[in-house]
Amino acid sequence: MTAPARVDVVIVDDDPRVRSGLRLLLGTDPTIRVVGEAGDGLEAAEVIARHRPDVVLMDIRMPRCDGITATARELRANPAQAIIVLTTFDADENVVRALQAGARGFLLKDAPPAELVAAVHEAASGRPALAAQVLEQVIRITAHHAQLPNKAERLAVASLTPREREVAEALARGASNAAIAAQLFLSIPTVKTHVGRILAKLGVDSRAQAATVLARGMSLPGEQAP
Repeated sequence: MTAPARVDVVIVDDDPRVRSGLRLLLGTDPTIRVVGEAGDGLEAAEVIARHRPDVVLMDIRMPRCDGITATARELRANPAQAIIVLTTFDADENVVRALQAGARGFLLKDAPPAELVAAVHEAASGRPALAAQVLEQVIRITAHHAQLPNKAERLAVASLTPREREVAEALARGASNAAIAAQLFLSIPTVKTHVGRILAKLGVDSRAQAATVLARGMSLPGEQAP
């Protein structure tokens, strides 16, 4: 998928100073337009319905309705909505919950402006907007603290072919399709095919959700299974 010429964004955060700062940062890219703001998850529902943005930047900790609840609700109504979770808490357990709810990405609020802008474009294009180093932390949290894999997850991971497992391990580390192709000496279309089959076998809709299942269902190289 190709990012639209203009990306409409809604910012959801209970701190007006944070919203103002994010608006200014996103304003450095002429192709991004902030079309609305909300102070909590309840207000977000109204603003998102009114503006139908390409991307939503969603804070986790908010009064009345937190970002995880709001993310799950929005994606039940519109599974295609791109939501990036923003937080000041690095490696927070809530990040795992947000990704399991279907968020397309996760960024820290103090991420460099270029990273924030790039993440918005990635999410608008249908790709995960999750920094590799953050994804590694999420995987470790999931592997060591989340529930053990259920039987269905173990069977799903076991059903992966050797090549799919190689692709899955790279995917779980946050590698892009291009990076996986270069690492495994495959074409990008072939990698896309493998990724699609992996997501289907795991019964998930996004690479971020796949990472949490893979972390529970298999041990990544260099790490011991919990």
